[in-house]
Amino acid sequence: MYAIIATGGKQYKVAEGDVIKVEKLGAEDGATVTFDNVIAINDDKDVLVGDKVKSSSVKATVVKTAKAKKVVVYKYKPKKGHHKKNGHRQPYTEVKIEAINA
Repeated sequence: MYAIIATGGKQYKVAEGDVIKVEKLGAEDGATVTFDNVIAINDDKDVLVGDKVKSSSVKATVVKTAKAKKVVVYKYKPKKGHHKKNGHRQPYTEVKIEAINA
């Protein structure tokens, strides 16, 4: 059984026991979070979408909150002596999927 959930502007295909990285949630480590925005559920017999998954949810536990590896942004204009180097580390939350409530 798997579900497709939406959080942080992205969609994720999850099953029970999966560990995924999502955009930063405001939760402490070890806290339980519930994803209510379920798009589809596949229960090995058929796929449920639309009004059939309106009351469904996915329960997960926060493993950790951290920052991803640095992405270097380098801007350069040839023949002008202009260059600028910036870095960015995107924060994320790692969650473990505990249950899919269909």
